[in-house]
Amino acid sequence: MMGRKSKQLCMIMIDIEELIPKDHLLRKIKYTIDFDFIYEETRTYYSSIGLPSTDPVCLMKMLLVGICTE
Repeated sequence: MMGRKSKQLCMIMIDIEELIPKDHLLRKIKYTIDFDFIYEETRTYYSSIGLPSTDPVCLMKMLLVGICTE
């Protein structure tokens, strides 16, 4: 019998919460710091026209994690 590769999609369910340990630095940052103030602080640097930019909160979190893990 000739084998053929199935064209059916295979889905795997992954719970991201289970991948990150309970005492990980990212969890501590998430529950300790409220980053909502960044939107107000950076409002003047973003245009009201054009394509949407990268979320400034996401950028700040990446910078913070980069500094903390050096």
